Amino acid sequence: MADKPIEVATYQPVLVTGATGYVAGWIVRRLLEAGATVHAPVRDPENAAKVGHLAAIAEASPGEIKFFKADLLKEGSYAEAMEGCGVVFHTASPFTISVKDPQKELIDPAVKGTRNVLEEANRVESVHRVVLTSSCAAIYTDAQDTLDVPGRCITEDMWNTTASLEYQPYSYSKTLAEKVAWEIAEAQERWRLVVVNPSLVVGPAVQAKPTSQSFNILRQLGDGTARMGAPKLGFGVVDVRDLAEAHLAAGYLADAEGRHIVSGHETDLLEMALALRPKFADQYPLPKKALPKWLVWLVGPLLGMDRKFVSRTVNVPWRGDNSKSIRALGMSYRPMQESMEDMFTKMIEDGYIKK
Repeated sequence: MADKPIEVATYQPVLVTGATGYVAGWIVRRLLEAGATVHAPVRDPENAAKVGHLAAIAEASPGEIKFFKADLLKEGSYAEAMEGCGVVFHTASPFTISVKDPQKELIDPAVKGTRNVLEEANRVESVHRVVLTSSCAAIYTDAQDTLDVPGRCITEDMWNTTASLEYQPYSYSKTLAEKVAWEIAEAQERWRLVVVNPSLVVGPAVQAKPTSQSFNILRQLGDGTARMGAPKLGFGVVDVRDLAEAHLAAGYLADAEGRHIVSGHETDLLEMALALRPKFADQYPLPKKALPKWLVWLVGPLLGMDRKFVSRTVNVPWRGDNSKSIRALGMSYRPMQESMEDMFTKMIEDGYIKK
């Protein structure tokens, strides 16, 4: 959350790509609550199952939402939706780990989608700022990477150099997409690019059963999959509501510039599970101890985890410097236990996790 409410300029519409997504849902909600007109390009504007929750939020808010048909991979597809918009939030990008064709399922949507959206911004005279939802994955691949740098802590000055199409292709996709964004931004002078680099996003969704990988992780913690224990898999986490505030600050603070690591806590998978135990352990088989690293290494491939990743991430602390987000975006971060409990409660309500 920001230290003080961000003043949203409502005299121009604002575009949010991927509006039906997990992170974008909260951005759209905050914009509508502030009275903005939100342009939401989606694959099928008539699909009530996909857009109904956003329409309902708009009904209860002073702002207005308008849906447009668009395809992330089709050049020129965002022209109608972007017309007249002052700020563009580009959040649309897949977050999934288990893929059969990384190039088609991760790299192309991330890179081509970013290119299509930002090149459209070059053609729309009203656009003066683009906010890109990148990721800490564009800065590092494994927790060990965050220690193998000067100061033993990643900063916005660093780029991911260890991911590839063969190893951790999701991280590779985020790296390539952000680099393309900076290339396009630096080749023009009319609009400013501001980048948000979140760690793993947690917290309640505005929609039921979103597709973000975060929900698969929490489901496995609560449905008995991890009842024998959870690995101390090191990473950072940030609440989705705090992340939405960071986006608004990046979009509307006059001096916002560059990249921002947006991460509330340095943690691991076991610590996330333990945060849920006080409220939910009597009803759900949450893990309470750490799985030994040798065991995780042994069975990792069966669970979809590369052994190299296990070696470089399990029992390795994650370190990320979030001071720029606090200083430049005015961020403060809510307690991780609050984020975890709110997320788990919403997943139970939505039938994502059964007792």
